[in-house]
Amino acid sequence: MRLEPRRNNRLSLRSHNLRATGAVACLAAAALLLTACGQSSDSATSAATSEAAKVLPQRTTASPTSTADLTEKQQERKRVLDATEVTFDDAATTAVGEVAGGKLVDLDLEGVDDDDRDESPSPTGTSSPTGSPSPTGSPSPTGTGSPSPSPGDEAPVWVAEVAEKDGTVHTVRINAVDGKVIEARVDADQGDEDKQQTAKWLSEATQTPEQAAKVATDKKKGTVTSVHLDDNDGDGVIWSVDVVGSDWKKTTFDVDAKNDTIVREETDND
Repeated sequence: MRLEPRRNNRLSLRSHNLRATGAVACLAAAALLLTACGQSSDSATSAATSEAAKVLPQRTTASPTSTADLTEKQQERKRVLDATEVTFDDAATTAVGEVAGGKLVDLDLEGVDDDDRDESPSPTGTSSPTGSPSPTGSPSPTGTGSPSPSPGDEAPVWVAEVAEKDGTVHTVRINAVDGKVIEARVDADQGDEDKQQTAKWLSEATQTPEQAAKVATDKKKGTVTSVHLDDNDGDGVIWSVDVVGSDWKKTTFDVDAKNDTIVREETDND
């Protein structure tokens, strides 16, 4: 009679232990299940993000353009040169071809430092036709028309002065994009004294403008925008060559027209 309660106690204790063990096992299983689900979810999210990255490119913030760091003159040089397709050499060949037996005395890309060019004497002793205030505007075929009010919509222009043997100068304007001649005319403002001076300078210049341009670009890599024959302060004649580098700064080289040596060099940092 006394043994039955003890047995019931043992059974109750064993039942309690089994329930406790079962509860622990359930908790452990639940923890594992949650961990596995979490890892699976993280993996799925990571995989989805990776796939999305393959389809959608990363959005980047554009850096400021280099133009913002350029001076007004540098921006203008860049604008004109970016639109120019005809090189100095090609423009020189075209210009000389317009005048029988002619020789180039001046070639300038209009719109690049025209204000500076106005200060330099023309070989003819008169103001150079390249001093037009319009960077790209082309005059009417008669040469008397006013520049276009919208120069930015037109092609840049090479303006050349080509002299005959007696010093008579012809002005030749060439489209700097397609290389076509816009106009070719005799410089009506040239007097007899101007002709004599031009003929004298040409007789003293044993080196060509193309050779002078090569000397300048060998010294500084860049684009030739102007070459003109000038007097070296009474000490012979020079070819004054403007070269615009990749930094859009202009360097002027005065090259001796007899021996191709550089006698002067100046860089415009504006």
